[in-house]
Amino acid sequence: MSKPAYLIDASIYIFQSYFSPHLEVYSPDGREISAFYGYAQFLLRFLRQTRPRYVMSAFDESLFCGFRHDIYEDYKCNRALPDEELARQLLACAKLSAAMGVSHYGSRVFEADDIIGTVASRIRACTACDAAGISIVTRDKDLAQVLMSKDDHLFDFNAGTRRFADDIYTQYGVKANQFADYLALVGDAVDSIPGVPGIGPVAAKSLLEAFTDLDSLYQSLDRVSELKFRGAKSTAKRLAEFEEQARLSKQLATIVGDIDSPEEAYASISSPAILWRKPDIKAVAQILEEEGFQERPAERFLGLVEQLFAQEAG
Repeated sequence: MSKPAYLIDASIYIFQSYFSPHLEVYSPDGREISAFYGYAQFLLRFLRQTRPRYVMSAFDESLFCGFRHDIYEDYKCNRALPDEELARQLLACAKLSAAMGVSHYGSRVFEADDIIGTVASRIRACTACDAAGISIVTRDKDLAQVLMSKDDHLFDFNAGTRRFADDIYTQYGVKANQFADYLALVGDAVDSIPGVPGIGPVAAKSLLEAFTDLDSLYQSLDRVSELKFRGAKSTAKRLAEFEEQARLSKQLATIVGDIDSPEEAYASISSPAILWRKPDIKAVAQILEEEGFQERPAERFLGLVEQLFAQEAG
């Protein structure tokens, strides 16, 4: 039975571990390793439970230096740059992914979401790929716009929940491929995307029911005041006043699905590049030692990795 191609939004699980009040792990020499420890445990559990054929991890390396910051300096202004300890752990998580046989990608220009969107496009275009849809392993609602087929879904691994395009429509009242337009209207406080002041989820839903996207909406702006929702007339005025901001918000919210740059390794990726490979046990052991795993947890971790692939070989 075919399995989906799993595209992991790695930073979600790294930062979740780093900021969790329930997870504080230190190496014998006193370094905090909570982020690395949490990601290592997540990755091992994920691989053991899903046994993927296709899998990759995308890392955020573009905080305050990506193309979105070039067009809007306040983008994600509520975030802080990783300190030295977290930066070291982020690098270790990427190294561990590779040692565990999972391809990993990052960029100083594009975000993890863009990498996932691009790899998803490449997988769909690859006729040799036998994946049963795309499974985006994340808790981030913004990636809903990448869902294209009935098999595609957002997979919150820790919660054990999957959200398909129909689930997005049930929750937000807009189609998955309208999600960037939705955020362009309502904004997104998490990413400091401004949206249009005074337009909330109800109005945005009504607007996107009547018009397919932001361009169609602005091409027929004179019809907005005729729509049957409360505040339609004032909404039309706000849309006209904040058109530039709405279009900027759409640009910020839209996930790039067609990165075409020779500098980016994933721009021309094909499905064999994200085949799950046999891990390098020695490399995994070295990384665990460098990051300060205690001896017994490290032995147990390595034993589970070896056991997993012994089962795979059988």
